[in-house]
Amino acid sequence: MSAIPEFENHAKQEIKYTTCYMCACRCGIKVTVEDNQVRFIQGNRNHPINKGVLCAKGNAGIMKQNSPGKLRSPLLRKQGAERGSGEFEEISMERALDILTERLKKIRETDPKKLAYFTGRDQMQALTGLWATQFGTINWAAHGGFCSVNMAAGGLYTMGHAFWEFGDPDWDRTKYFMMWGVAEDHASNPIKIGIEKLKRRGAKFVGVNPVRTGYQAVADEWVPIRPGTDAMFALSMAHVLLKHEQFDWDFLIRYTNSPWLVVNTPGEKGDGLFARDADGKPLAWDMAGDSFVDATRADIQPALFWEGQGPDGRPVKSAMMLLAEKYLDEQYAPENAEKVTGIPAETIERLALEMAHVAFKETIEVDVEWTDWAGRKHDKFVGRPVSMHAMRGISAHSNGFQACRAIHLVQALLGAIDCPGGHVAKPPYPKHVPPSIKPAKEMAPNTPLKSPPLGFPKAPEDLVIDADGNPLRIDKAFSWDAPISNHGLMHMVITNAVKGDPYPIDTLMFFMANMAWNSSMNTKEMQDLLRTRGEDGEYKIPFLVVSDAFHSEMVNFADLVIPDTTYLERYDTISMLDRPISEADLAADSIRQPVIEPKRDVMAWQEVQVELASRLKFPAFTNADGSRKFKDYKDFIVNYEKEPGIGFLSGWRLDENGNEVHLRGKPNPKQWDRYIENQSFFAYHLPENTRYYRFANKDYLELAKHAGWVGSTDPIIIELYSETLQKFRLAGQGLYDGPQPSKPEHKERLVKYFSPLPEHYKPLEQCRINEDEYPFHAVNQRPMFMYHSWDSQNAWLRQIVAQNYLFMNRQQATEMGIEDKSWVWVESHNGKIRVQVKLMEGVERNTVWTWNAIGKQSGAWGLKPDANEATKGFLMNHLIRELLPSKGDAVDNITNSDPVTGQAAWYDLRVKITPAAPGEVGTWPTFDTIKRLPNVAESPDVLRYHTHEPVRMQRDLGDVLTRGQK
Repeated sequence: MSAIPEFENHAKQEIKYTTCYMCACRCGIKVTVEDNQVRFIQGNRNHPINKGVLCAKGNAGIMKQNSPGKLRSPLLRKQGAERGSGEFEEISMERALDILTERLKKIRETDPKKLAYFTGRDQMQALTGLWATQFGTINWAAHGGFCSVNMAAGGLYTMGHAFWEFGDPDWDRTKYFMMWGVAEDHASNPIKIGIEKLKRRGAKFVGVNPVRTGYQAVADEWVPIRPGTDAMFALSMAHVLLKHEQFDWDFLIRYTNSPWLVVNTPGEKGDGLFARDADGKPLAWDMAGDSFVDATRADIQPALFWEGQGPDGRPVKSAMMLLAEKYLDEQYAPENAEKVTGIPAETIERLALEMAHVAFKETIEVDVEWTDWAGRKHDKFVGRPVSMHAMRGISAHSNGFQACRAIHLVQALLGAIDCPGGHVAKPPYPKHVPPSIKPAKEMAPNTPLKSPPLGFPKAPEDLVIDADGNPLRIDKAFSWDAPISNHGLMHMVITNAVKGDPYPIDTLMFFMANMAWNSSMNTKEMQDLLRTRGEDGEYKIPFLVVSDAFHSEMVNFADLVIPDTTYLERYDTISMLDRPISEADLAADSIRQPVIEPKRDVMAWQEVQVELASRLKFPAFTNADGSRKFKDYKDFIVNYEKEPGIGFLSGWRLDENGNEVHLRGKPNPKQWDRYIENQSFFAYHLPENTRYYRFANKDYLELAKHAGWVGSTDPIIIELYSETLQKFRLAGQGLYDGPQPSKPEHKERLVKYFSPLPEHYKPLEQCRINEDEYPFHAVNQRPMFMYHSWDSQNAWLRQIVAQNYLFMNRQQATEMGIEDKSWVWVESHNGKIRVQVKLMEGVERNTVWTWNAIGKQSGAWGLKPDANEATKGFLMNHLIRELLPSKGDAVDNITNSDPVTGQAAWYDLRVKITPAAPGEVGTWPTFDTIKRLPNVAESPDVLRYHTHEPVRMQRDLGDVLTRGQK
């Protein structure tokens, strides 16, 4: 037997379980550590999300931890140095916190709204939102306004949950799956696991996307839709379902507001609102009693289709009658939808009827007894096994809110919502429609807000505007510009603050938001705005604070830099109050724990929040005598309660006798220990009788109220007809008893876009340009192997892609004389870039696209100044404007966003493409190289990593084959 050397000393190694943060999956990971270095990162087989699966990003967390781009210490811009120059002095964390505390204290004592605080793609919004609420500023929001608010709002204002983190297809039972424009870098492990299940069972997978990459590449059928026309496609399918009477009558009557009667008096006050009784209850026509009754009663037989005179003499129609009349109109016929979407009419009709066949001819049943909200017993769950999933491809258009609602309409017609085989909610969803939280508007010095800065308006009275109708928030969220902007408008903050519109601010704080680069529309101009000074020579944004773990392009523009930890260096919670890791059949949350001790002067932003809140003596963070209530973030998580028994973590709480219980209970001082013992996650498996029809499931609603997920056990009504939207439309028409806009441009937007039934309209940017001059749609895709801009710095992931191309339909390009890998000019109404083209078949003929966020500014992220990402990579952001195209009218200064939700319209971009002249090569524009930060070594030519020196040995083949046993 030959001697086999010891390759590594396992006695020196420690295994810790934590939660990945290389994308939005929040997968469980098993990390092997040796000498304070990561030896391995593996998937945790016991974790409910990834079940041991780990993607390239997750494994490459090692190289993110070892990135030369990590920030090493707090930085203060040198006095007299130009903002953006990168001229900093290193300071201690204590001094950095003192500087920030002093500045924030003065703002809070005088005018809290002078602090604007916006966070990027983080997973601690419950904490940062609480912090802003306690500070007393309404100027807080997270990244959703330029990511996915259309999708979230579309679902929450329709069915109480939505696509993405709010719900999932029932992967184990669905027979027909349609995916609409889903980003490949998010939730890739659960979706890949789900698609594998579909393929194994032979379910059909239809991909609706102008580009065939990633998930769509394995779809059974690819539908190359024109960008921004998804609502028309969905509504045309609704036309087919209605025409052929292929819809679920029982589902619509029992669970939606389709039978509710709507006042039909065009041009008069009250038109389009629900007819109500003296107690304010909506009315329906009861076929059993031939009378008007409370539509919410369980003991009636409401007419789905009905029209006539209401109890007060006004004409009324059921919402379903209005719906059918609208979508049976010929404008939604497949032949006309083809002209808009580019999808053949026969394909639209076939897909709609295929789904109907599966829903109604291949219905499935789950033999589990359950009780509905009215106490009626059912011996089984009936499932319509058709499911859908959608994300940014729908959301990032200025018509995306209505497009999301249109998709949910198709699901409702099929009865495929929260049922076996359909699209199912994930706890803490579904919520009541819409959720009951209203956005705060009143502020006072040293006073917390009465409600959170973000919420869900139900009527114009809920807008955050002054008595004259002017916006109160710096981003103009919840104003007439964007009334239902549930996630705020992060992309408008810099522009508005520099203009002083609606007012100037003092301090702007960004956490993990790269607003000087790929998180901004209009990149170069945004950098210029950050440097803009007033007539007094001072910056229009007086003080800019940036927290990030890495040297992003945004860092150099900061006046004060607070360096964050990496996800392997901190405690963190992925909370039921925020963005939990729940699956459809379980409520789950998780933690992160430090597996590496940072050797830099850094502080987790979570800890910074708790420290600042304690210093500033926020009521929720201090005792009656003014002393701090929480020692640190860990202590805060254990002891803070949103309401009695409800905290940031749901597992291992305490009952009145000190016994450990789940979901609701008193604080448990050993809670962190319990999570760590359970591999850093908690999962509560829902009883089988609560897993479907949760919007009307008595036992589930009682459980949800106990856990603090909903405020009442009333049924959650699916609102196919939105009275909320109609109230805003009436305000635009001057027919509303309440706040109404005074400006013509606002009136027009409300009337045109706030349809109570889903509607397709042309994206706003395209209405203000010459579409013949700019014939191509231009969109970004997110690569599965990288997440936003964070990972194109990663030495392992860069080996997959280190530069991006503009991808173009091969036939179209050939007809234009454009060759593969040639250089072209791409021009929009706002800007011009020079890029290199690659040709492919799998893209809609008049669409071009690229991988998002590969391009970097030279010198950023710890990359060599001449790295491919800086010299060959590019952004489409330079072509996009945060304001609508100028036409010399009042709309010029309105955000280039969805007029309902304020979602940034990234994907409405139209461009023209011309071949570059001979000799015109190389990416353009390029930006100056970012100055290296103090005491940061020059980036290596090659970044290698190993925990110890390799064992070099020579073995003959026989020894290898016998594993040393010969």
